[in-house]
Amino acid sequence: MLEAPVVPAPAPWRPVFGSGVAVGGLLGIGFATHPDTGDDLVLAVSGNGHGLFDAATGERIARDREPDPEDDTPDMTPDLTCPGLGPIAGSRIHVAGLYGGGLHTTTSDGWTLEVVSPAWPHDRVLLSTDGGLPHSGPYGERWWHIFHSNHSELRATGFSPSGRTLAVATSSDLVLWTRR
Repeated sequence: MLEAPVVPAPAPWRPVFGSGVAVGGLLGIGFATHPDTGDDLVLAVSGNGHGLFDAATGERIARDREPDPEDDTPDMTPDLTCPGLGPIAGSRIHVAGLYGGGLHTTTSDGWTLEVVSPAWPHDRVLLSTDGGLPHSGPYGERWWHIFHSNHSELRATGFSPSGRTLAVATSSDLVLWTRR
């Protein structure tokens, strides 16, 4: 694990932001579905408010710099949710990150994520295909080291419920990959 270099995620995955987008003080993320298009959306929750991103393009489609202090972070609610905004206003979004929670670690067609820490506290995110353990087959053919959190604390990693988006959130950045 220590020798495996970070490599781009394999096809059909493609990066959304390039190397990611800065989200200072990121606490957690959650997925939602756009009510009109069915596209994946990502809610980023930080100490500076909430932002809603189109997961396929990376476009920020809504921002709330001053959310209600009663539920502005997931730890303020018993079910780790935050209020939706923009096209998902009026809904509650489950958020995974600093306060707990979790995202999907597999897709229906066999992609799998695993977080390993052979040199803790620097977590590594491994992606594999065919539903196997990431390190059970040849590196670069069956599993890939796609992210290394060597500068920020890993908050959450996982797939959207649709399986079309893969996200890695650290205390300072949001990195997305998509497949359509």
